[in-house]
Amino acid sequence: MSESIPPALQPPVAVALAKLVKAFPGPNALPGGIFAKPKWAINMHADQSRSSLPTGSGCSPGKARTSPGSFPTTPGRWKRRCRRGGEAVIRNGDRLDFDALQRRMVTARAAPPGVVKKLPAAFAAFDVLAVAGHDIREIPFTNRRALLEELATDWAAPLNLSPTTTDMDLAKTWLKELPATGVEGLVFKGGNQPYHSGVRAWLKLKHKDLTDIACAAVIGPITQPQAFIAGLPVDGQLRIVGRSTVLSTVTARELRQYLRPAKPGHPWPEDISETALNRFSKDKSPVHLTFIDPIVLEVTTDVAWSGNAYRHPISYVRARPDLDPADVEIPPQLPTQ
Repeated sequence: MSESIPPALQPPVAVALAKLVKAFPGPNALPGGIFAKPKWAINMHADQSRSSLPTGSGCSPGKARTSPGSFPTTPGRWKRRCRRGGEAVIRNGDRLDFDALQRRMVTARAAPPGVVKKLPAAFAAFDVLAVAGHDIREIPFTNRRALLEELATDWAAPLNLSPTTTDMDLAKTWLKELPATGVEGLVFKGGNQPYHSGVRAWLKLKHKDLTDIACAAVIGPITQPQAFIAGLPVDGQLRIVGRSTVLSTVTARELRQYLRPAKPGHPWPEDISETALNRFSKDKSPVHLTFIDPIVLEVTTDVAWSGNAYRHPISYVRARPDLDPADVEIPPQLPTQ
């Protein structure tokens, strides 16, 4: 099928990217009006992700460099050969499971049928880059979306059309309600925007949860902490579940007044690896911890939770010296393994 795909879109092709924003964009923030869609999981093309993994769409699967069995081809053919932009997802109960998706992406070349059956993947298409052999990345998003919706008229699971809206009240409802299902936030596109491969031309807004964590260590000296380590009770023990963003000078000065050296018998190791904070990190260098007496911190987090840790750095809001670290609990919206 690859002969029906324009040469410029033969894999690998860089996906379009989005720039992080902290609030809903105004109506003129992007050309041609604002279109919002849910931010599902891993951005990829119909036959190739950033790692050139096939999604098994039945549409121009191409050649994958790694783990071609991770997303096996599903039955069926499109009425027109094309290339789409979308996101791969795995649902576990009533919630999206990013951790399961990552495990599928690193599955060995010959994926056991049991893995595929246990962790079936789906594809949520939100854009189209080529139709009937024509590269259409330069036409406006509104036109590409109309073509995508036409193509989607005879789709069936696991191939899905990602919803989009120009109603910002509805988009705000999505941002409020969808994170409970594992959706991280929203992506915004301009109606007149072309598809910019490899360029951060879109905007993204992540949902943030306000929660309490137990901090039992910092990176750097107590007098000048560079970041803090978050802990939550897992299986009856205080476990490391993530780290903060780099602390500003003002935040470090505020936090240090609450930090006291730890008493003997601290439950954590003095040196950990970056993979202990994020098991998908490629940085294997050790991280030295400065132990402190546990304190409660109020923080903001996104919904990117791997089952036992936050995948993304968390942000400091304030110290809560009025609360007992022993009373901190795992937030109810976070599933545990």
